[in-house]
Amino acid sequence: MGTSAEKDFDTLEKPKRAWRGELPPESYDVLFEEGTERAGTSPLNHEKRAGTFVCAACNLPLFTSDAKYESGTGWPSFYDFIPGHLDTKRDFLTLWPRTEYHCARCGGHQGHVFNDGPRPTGKRYCNNGVALRFIPEGEALPPLKE
Repeated sequence: MGTSAEKDFDTLEKPKRAWRGELPPESYDVLFEEGTERAGTSPLNHEKRAGTFVCAACNLPLFTSDAKYESGTGWPSFYDFIPGHLDTKRDFLTLWPRTEYHCARCGGHQGHVFNDGPRPTGKRYCNNGVALRFIPEGEALPPLKE
């Protein structure tokens, strides 16, 4: 896991205090303090339109609606990501190790990936909704933040 494609962007080096001033508190907590939103609270759980899900911090596109599915977990879930746009690391905050994933550009924590997703990947990228923004198909993607 991790990035398998060459990155088409520069990594964004920005201190946490700068992000704190730019993001709503719940987004900052998830993205830069590795918090978790309560299950079932994100409007993105029910988002069914075609479009792109971008990092709520830096606007890097992370997922397309084609890879979104209803996992029944209470968080937006995807079975695949845009190649090169996520990085992973091991998380030992619970009794068992998990694989955590982050935006490859700004390092913002998105969620955890599990091996219980649908075909074709068998993966479930379980994402915090406050860590994403949805851009409907036909709307221009926002520019990457600096």
